[in-house]
Amino acid sequence: MGGFFGIASKQDCMVDVFFGVDYHSHLGTRRGGMAAYDKEIGLQRRIHNIENSPFRTKFEHIFDEMKGTSVIGCISDSDPQPMLIRSKLGTYAITTVGIINNYKALIEECLAHNGVYFDAMTGGKVNSTELAAALINQKDSFVEGIQYAQSVIEGTANILLLTDDGKLIAARDRLGRIPVQIGRNEDGYCVSFEEFAFTKLGYEKVKELGPGEIVELTSESMTQLAAPGEEMRVCAFLWSYYGYPTSTYEGVNVEAMRYRNGAAIAERDMAQGRSMEIDYVGGVPDSGTPHAIGYANRTGKPFARAFIKYTPTWARSFTPAKQADRNKIAKMKQIPVHELITGKNLLFVDDSIVRGTQLRETVEFLYENGAKSVHMRSACPPIMYGCKYLNFSRSTSDMDLISRRVIVELEGEEGLKHIDEYADGNTERGKAMRKNICEKFKFASLGFQTLDGVINSIGIDKCKLCTYCWTGKE
Repeated sequence: MGGFFGIASKQDCMVDVFFGVDYHSHLGTRRGGMAAYDKEIGLQRRIHNIENSPFRTKFEHIFDEMKGTSVIGCISDSDPQPMLIRSKLGTYAITTVGIINNYKALIEECLAHNGVYFDAMTGGKVNSTELAAALINQKDSFVEGIQYAQSVIEGTANILLLTDDGKLIAARDRLGRIPVQIGRNEDGYCVSFEEFAFTKLGYEKVKELGPGEIVELTSESMTQLAAPGEEMRVCAFLWSYYGYPTSTYEGVNVEAMRYRNGAAIAERDMAQGRSMEIDYVGGVPDSGTPHAIGYANRTGKPFARAFIKYTPTWARSFTPAKQADRNKIAKMKQIPVHELITGKNLLFVDDSIVRGTQLRETVEFLYENGAKSVHMRSACPPIMYGCKYLNFSRSTSDMDLISRRVIVELEGEEGLKHIDEYADGNTERGKAMRKNICEKFKFASLGFQTLDGVINSIGIDKCKLCTYCWTGKE
């Protein structure tokens, strides 16, 4: 995934951008970067690897290295950025959030133009942000270039530019799959993925860009360069998984949605007569916890943290490249509270069940520490399709997904023709898939939130939400 933050100010704003970018650390773990404009120095740029050390640590000396009244920064889970680009449009810094699926075809198209070349990385790979810049540079203005790039990119591209005269140009993807927020204080304007990142720094929210909207920011003004489009497909997974609890997207707070969602799962359990003997309800931390609180509040079952994640010195569990290493770290971070586990019937709510490898480790850990039974609920429907719009998963194939693997085990390739039935827990195929997963993971019971349940909990029209990972529909 990833996120960006930027400010155009009357004052040096390195400190605010430093903290603003740091507030996006939940969105990526690979690279961090900052670019700044100063009237005397011009454009400057620094990029650091943050896989084994957080952004704040790697950039703690940035104030001795850079200064500027216009600054942008990013957290990236993909290629190093921001990039510094010199082109016919001028010299500028650029950072992007999203994914380019048709990069091979676009690279060939760019190379067909005389004089175009790319800085190749290991294996000949091209930096996706440099590719986005090459597409922008084919047109005669930044607005035309951004709109062209977004029209030909298959995937998603939120774009933030810092020009060589200190202006910021921010563009939300043409279908608005992820947010771009604008804030303001007495010294200037800021742009951010996360609204809370700038409200904590004393900025007030001005607006959230609409799909395809482009604005120019200076210390004095915000100018709309392109109006928003009518069609939107904002990612529903923002609320159920990777959005930060304090975040608000399209007017809907993440934490509040998760409480509603957990309550809706509980209501369906009760309506279906699934009144299990449960001693405690808990969340698979951290993003599963608010869903679990909603479930507990609705059922009246006590909420408890049967195990605690030890996070002061451990990196995020999905940081290592190897799945086995991620599993090991995830398990080592889990510290049991034996009084809340031994001999207890436990129900956990997880934000989602993707590959299932770490969840298997968690359930084994609970049984090893004396749990009598472990029931599991997923806060979203079965994930049937790898996301092709956002770079927030390490899955390289749909067959990495536990739901897909079980379908093929049960019915071979023929089963993939009936994915809709498997997603529905009321059908025979849906019941068979859930039973198989229960047996694999030793769940006492398993339930998935329904698609309608997630959509109702968000409270945004279905036609404006992207639910591709659950439905496979554009």
